[in-house]
Amino acid sequence: MAQFSDRMVNEVVQRFWAAMARGEFITDAAAEAGTYRMKGHRWLAACGGVRPRRGRDLKGRCLTFAEREEIAVGRAGGQSMRAIAARLGRSPSTISRELARNAGCRGQAYRATTAHALAYERAGRPKPSKLAVNLALRRKVQDDLQCRYSPEQIVGRLAREFPDDPQMRVSAETIYQSLYIQSRGALRRDLTTCLRTGRALRRPGRQAHQPSQPDPGHDQHPPNAPPRPMTGPSRATGKATSSSARTTRQRSARWWSAPPGTRCWCTSPTATQPNRSATRSPPRSRRSPTSSAPR
Repeated sequence: MAQFSDRMVNEVVQRFWAAMARGEFITDAAAEAGTYRMKGHRWLAACGGVRPRRGRDLKGRCLTFAEREEIAVGRAGGQSMRAIAARLGRSPSTISRELARNAGCRGQAYRATTAHALAYERAGRPKPSKLAVNLALRRKVQDDLQCRYSPEQIVGRLAREFPDDPQMRVSAETIYQSLYIQSRGALRRDLTTCLRTGRALRRPGRQAHQPSQPDPGHDQHPPNAPPRPMTGPSRATGKATSSSARTTRQRSARWWSAPPGTRCWCTSPTATQPNRSATRSPPRSRRSPTSSAPR
């Protein structure tokens, strides 16, 4: 379990660094933060003389150490979570999550120092990869990759083989990042050849449900475009229109309709199909290439 330190109280540490940024001496900056000179020296040495970004310009979203002290005093006095939330100006769900996450071991009373140390350790970034910490999980994933299982299949096999062990869980995206991003490289880089793509570099792709080029509908036509004819069942009635019936006759007869006003077999309901052999032009007489031309 993490040990509490004054360095974890961001509202105090950032006050010290703000004074140092204004050009104050270490003694004056430490006095402004409510501490002494040697502790200010240790804060400088721990960060290498560079002001940490963590805890700078806090927006009030996270609980402060003073608020956690108020929660500890309220719980020791037997107050309800709603009463503590009303006094701090927070939501009751925020107090409930704080007591559930940072109360320490089961059966122990809520302490502000222990809760703040746990929250500080949990909020640290970047977090180590789960495959880098859990050796048994990493060994299992590597064996399945060598058996040519995809990361999605590995996730399903882990849930089926270890149904009661939440530590043997990993997402497919974690496996891909461990293979392709070496800063999170819990898995060997040569295991990328075991994937079905076999790529050494990951290509950005679209989602499975996302079309590559969305097809514009009838309502997305340009304003100056002519209206699109309806060649199927009507959206309102569901019945075939006259244009769809004419299209069906044209496709079945393999014959294009004549221009409007022209009576033809395909436009007249009583006309019969013409004899194509009668309308066919007579074949040309074949002439020998050596025959003489007529004079």
